[in-house]
Amino acid sequence: MSRPWFGPILLLALLIPSADAKDKKKVLPAYVLQARTVLVVIDPDTGIDPAHPNANRIARTDVEAALLTWGRFTLVTDAQTADLVISVRHGNGKTVNSTIGGVPNDRPVIFQPSDSGIHVGAQQGRNTPITDPTAAPPVGAHPQTEIGSSEDSFVVYRGQVEYPLDAPPIWRYNAKDALNSPTVPAVTQFRKMIEETEKQLSQKKP
Repeated sequence: MSRPWFGPILLLALLIPSADAKDKKKVLPAYVLQARTVLVVIDPDTGIDPAHPNANRIARTDVEAALLTWGRFTLVTDAQTADLVISVRHGNGKTVNSTIGGVPNDRPVIFQPSDSGIHVGAQQGRNTPITDPTAAPPVGAHPQTEIGSSEDSFVVYRGQVEYPLDAPPIWRYNAKDALNSPTVPAVTQFRKMIEETEKQLSQKKP
């Protein structure tokens, strides 16, 4: 299900604390440090770019691979079992884009670790909704105009709650090529933020 982007949504996004904030004392909530499972999804507001139809799927796959390489989290396929939900969106350098909305971003497979490395496993069953399905009735595939950041977007939400993407995000990172492999800078910055939070908390202990 896709919902069109509007100017006020972009303005609200600019008010959310991000990795670019200069407040060095900002720390992540304790439940982020305790999190061990994560679900990576494509931003449900994002349609398919006819010129680059697989861009968001590739970005999601690259983020998942980087998270597995990090080794802190286990990937899951449902928000109900995910401690954190990460929404990704590939930017193409434009703030206004003509895309195809109403096309499901569900994925048939997921990366999974194994003794021999990383393999792809099948997703089974129907996923728990990550947004309120009654907020925007499905209308099928349709052309739409998206207004949003021209850069890649990596947004972290709390999992194991109803409609996690309808809640305020915990942390976000927007930057050009932030989701590109093999480095995937967004994951690197998230890792640094977690490590900085752990460092600050350890310094506060008597």
